[in-house]
Amino acid sequence: MTGVLPIALGRATRIVQALLTAGKGYIAIMHLHKEVEEEKLKETINKYFVGKIQQVPPLKSSVKIQLRKRTVYYFEILEIDGKDVLFKVGTEAGTYIRKLIHDIGKKLNTGAHMAELRRTKAGPFDETTLFTLHELADAYSFWKEEKNNKFLRKVIQPVENGVNHLSKIWVLDTTVESICHGVDLKIPGISKLNDNINKDETVAIMTLKEELVALGTAQTTSQEMMGKRGIAVKTEKVFMQPGIYKIL
Repeated sequence: MTGVLPIALGRATRIVQALLTAGKGYIAIMHLHKEVEEEKLKETINKYFVGKIQQVPPLKSSVKIQLRKRTVYYFEILEIDGKDVLFKVGTEAGTYIRKLIHDIGKKLNTGAHMAELRRTKAGPFDETTLFTLHELADAYSFWKEEKNNKFLRKVIQPVENGVNHLSKIWVLDTTVESICHGVDLKIPGISKLNDNINKDETVAIMTLKEELVALGTAQTTSQEMMGKRGIAVKTEKVFMQPGIYKIL
């Protein structure tokens, strides 16, 4: 597989788990073992393989082999050339594309296998934000030799870009320091928030300057946060160093 693979550095490695559970996008080639009419292929995919599906991971996988429910957000056929089907698909994290292709072939009674796969999206990152390791090395050399970080800052993105797919809560300046020490976010410390937050959802706690302070788990919905007191978010992963917003 080729394509988008977010790599975190330093304190930003704490964001990896949030990226692993984010939705993914792929473009792939499915090789059917027998030719199938286009109308039958599309009808089968739309009926059985878009929306909530059930999937058993392949034998060679990093997870327990058991039936799991996953969501396929979209499945679009781009081109058909004989037995080869070029398509793009958006899925919930943990969906195996090669197994999806195998299951489509099984449902069609033709058999199928994956010929090529490229990841085009991983959470908030897509191919417009993609850089090669060679480009990273060149940017680093330019910084070392020319003392110019222009290209390095383009290749290494701020950690805030890695939470664009999460719901956000912005906190008062006077609240930031306590969160930097791992204290849970209490409702009076909130300045504003997204209106679609659900209980137990992972949320990003931000400063009013759009800086990432921490990630945590919402203890209630956004509607309830607006009308009562108590703990809004259980702080779990802190990114900002203490002392930046220290109140003197």
